[in-house]
Amino acid sequence: MLHIVDYGMGNLRSVQKAFEKLGFEAVITNNPRDLATADRVVLPGVGAFRDAIAELKRLDFVPAIHDAIESGKPFLGICLGLQLLFDVSYEDGEHEGLGVIPGQVVRFKSQPDLKVPHMGWNSLTLTQPNHPVLKDIAPGSHFYFVHSYHVVPQDPGLIAATSHHGSDFVAMIARGNLTAAQFHPEKSQKVGLQLLKNFAEMKTKQVAE
Repeated sequence: MLHIVDYGMGNLRSVQKAFEKLGFEAVITNNPRDLATADRVVLPGVGAFRDAIAELKRLDFVPAIHDAIESGKPFLGICLGLQLLFDVSYEDGEHEGLGVIPGQVVRFKSQPDLKVPHMGWNSLTLTQPNHPVLKDIAPGSHFYFVHSYHVVPQDPGLIAATSHHGSDFVAMIARGNLTAAQFHPEKSQKVGLQLLKNFAEMKTKQVAE
């Protein structure tokens, strides 16, 4: 069964409803022990990095998330759920992340006429088009974004898709069973549902190859 991590920050019901619309059972859980028996895990998130990582630690989700990813089961991070996977965020100070992906979370650089937060629909350039989570998603497909910070992985080989807001930024990363998106697939209509469907149908064998 698919489990959605509830740490008090995120549009959990929207994510759950999107999976249910596709015919997949999705359970919202605030119990880290549930991740051990989950078939796949989703880490959503909206809000401040500092508060989010503090809640994950308080609820003892940090080791459970690491264990879930290391077990090889499909794992999806969404928006803040992508950023939390990184080593450090510079949102309102410097805050240690989950340390799953080497790299950092930084604010969009100030540019004339560049609006921050980056909010609305934007297209993707796919750099891992053959990854199973991107099946039947065409290059240039538009997804919905809301964020002021973006991730910078140490290893550019992890980048699965980019988008552009003032300059190119990482829209999605993929490494084996782990995928994470800066955009909100649950708010991205048909193409977003396709991505969630791909994730829900993704087999461990597929992502391990």
